[in-house]
Amino acid sequence: MKIIISPAKKMQVDTDSFLAETVPDYLSETQQILARMRQLTFEELHTLWHCSEKLAQTNYDQLQHLDLNAAATPAIIAFTGIQYQYMAPDLFTVNALAYVKQNLRILSGFYGILRPFDGIVPYRLEMQAPLTVGNAQNLYQFWGTKLATTLQTNREPIINLASQEYAKTIRPYLPATQPFIDIVFGQLVAGKVKTKATLAKMARGEMVRYLAENNVQTLTKVQQFDHLNYQFQPQLSTSTKLVFLQK
Repeated sequence: MKIIISPAKKMQVDTDSFLAETVPDYLSETQQILARMRQLTFEELHTLWHCSEKLAQTNYDQLQHLDLNAAATPAIIAFTGIQYQYMAPDLFTVNALAYVKQNLRILSGFYGILRPFDGIVPYRLEMQAPLTVGNAQNLYQFWGTKLATTLQTNREPIINLASQEYAKTIRPYLPATQPFIDIVFGQLVAGKVKTKATLAKMARGEMVRYLAENNVQTLTKVQQFDHLNYQFQPQLSTSTKLVFLQK
């Protein structure tokens, strides 16, 4: 079983909690992206990042001195957004850490695809950002089939806990024999399933923690997830989509 999740905009440097154990698979491609971003003016990057001018200035200054080979933070600790707060990897047991090393992968516009203990440095770049790199008109074209090829398993299910923005880097390139299971966290509103972004991020983090702590290897066990008052809804689910609603 493989689990994919999105990165987070909020990042930190922490080389004390855990040590980085591996180097990202596509570091040379990351170097290409970095070189391209450094060609852009502050105004162009400000537009690319869609953030405040103050935050853009901070990220612009950081970009000029970014060293991909500097002391790096393991990816699972480097990202600090809501999903990662609820995942709480710093509280994982030894067995849970072994589980995520084997099964969890983090998708990234900058690094492509990351193992939990790949060493990375803070960056700001969303997958959907309209950045041209070489002959590629955007990051989806730049990464192409690489991430899906890296992720492919021997017909083991891929559990999709990533946003649509990031799942698009994987879904179109998988063979028909590769099970790809979307996880939906929602609330029933006027008879329809509605997904609220913040609540979904919280639930995704909780599910990663649940999977890791319970060494989950089957879809049946995935369906037993009940954190944050979510409950599996078989009548709303399919063979490729598991729906969970809050009670």
